[in-house]
Amino acid sequence: MMGGMEGFGFGGGMGFGGLGMLVFWGLVIVGVVVLARWLFTGSSSGIAAPVRGKTALDILGERYAKGEIGKEEFEQKRRDLGAD
Repeated sequence: MMGGMEGFGFGGGMGFGGLGMLVFWGLVIVGVVVLARWLFTGSSSGIAAPVRGKTALDILGERYAKGEIGKEEFEQKRRDLGAD
C-alpha cells in the first residue's frame, strides 16, 4: 500500500521538485540583492545616489584630475563658481 503514495511527496509527482527549489532560492537571492541595492543606493536602476559632502568645486577638481576637462574649461568653470 505504501508504493501508491510515492507521488504525494514534496515535488515527487511533478517531476521538477528539485528545479522548483532551485528557482525558488534563486528568486530569494535576487530579491535580497535588489533590496540591498535599493537600500544603499536609493534606487534599483543601478545609478548611484549623489554623494553628499562634495562641493561643486571638489567635483570640478576631480574631473580635471581625471582628464575629463582641460585647463581652460577648468579655470572658466572655477571662475563661474566664484572660486577665484
